[in-house]
Amino acid sequence: MSKTLIFGHKNPDTDTICSAIAYADLKTKLGLEVEAVRLGEVNGETQYALDTFKTAAPRLVETVASEASNVILVDHNERQQSASDIDKVRVVEVIDHHRIANFETSHPLYYRCEPVGCTATILNKMYKENGIAIDSNIAGLMLSAIISDSLLFKSPTCTPEDVAAARELAAIAGVNADTYGLEMLKAGADLSQKTVAQLITIDAKEFTMGSSKVEIAQVNAVDVNDVLSRQAEVEAALNQIIADKGLDLFVFVVTDILNNDSVAIALGSKAAAVETAYNVKLDDNKAVLKGVVSRKSQIVPVLTETLSK
Repeated sequence: MSKTLIFGHKNPDTDTICSAIAYADLKTKLGLEVEAVRLGEVNGETQYALDTFKTAAPRLVETVASEASNVILVDHNERQQSASDIDKVRVVEVIDHHRIANFETSHPLYYRCEPVGCTATILNKMYKENGIAIDSNIAGLMLSAIISDSLLFKSPTCTPEDVAAARELAAIAGVNADTYGLEMLKAGADLSQKTVAQLITIDAKEFTMGSSKVEIAQVNAVDVNDVLSRQAEVEAALNQIIADKGLDLFVFVVTDILNNDSVAIALGSKAAAVETAYNVKLDDNKAVLKGVVSRKSQIVPVLTETLSK
């Protein structure tokens, strides 16, 4: 089992999929035996990017220990977000841009975590550092990752480094970042054919916040009412997940990509934490979070602080 697997978090988003592909490409060009894989289904936004840049999705795996001794994590580090048997393999590298939590290893490793908006922004530097040119299709996928994570440069997590990298990658890919980006986001925001089960798992992550077990799922929408019109079904599904996983809080965030606001549905014994964190009142288990679009910088840190008191 000499091959090293590269993968991102469960319920993969565009950065997870595209950064795994890109890093596998870079590692392969450096002479290493690696394979990009994924831990969940490809969402509509990511599929749009893969189709546009004529790239196949990584192979789906349920577990990794039967195939590899060594793995590389991209776009995550928290173990509950990773492969279910992550404790049975050696993590040799992490390339990430999130908080570091619930992560320790028995061996030294290469760990690169930078406060930028997207893993692909870091990978863009790494191609340059290794003197490796980026192929046009890989550049397109990396651009897609940055657009996705930054909501087309509107997210507070977006840095000048992300914008500069996106412009460079767009030139290599031969597309206009703004035009392509809007079409990609709209493809991801088409929720008309999604089941409730798909909606609440498209981009869901588990977190430990203080002594609380929390799950936060997020979907982008052009019209949030496309989701809120199904609130009763959504709540029934969320309550089932809360019971099955023993969660203290489930926050389902519907983000309006045109107005850059979100509506949060909060359920669980710690739902009041959302009211405290954002100085809002939950009405029918939901509240508008003005200007909130980023789970990484505007939701996870705020709720973690509230639940850790």
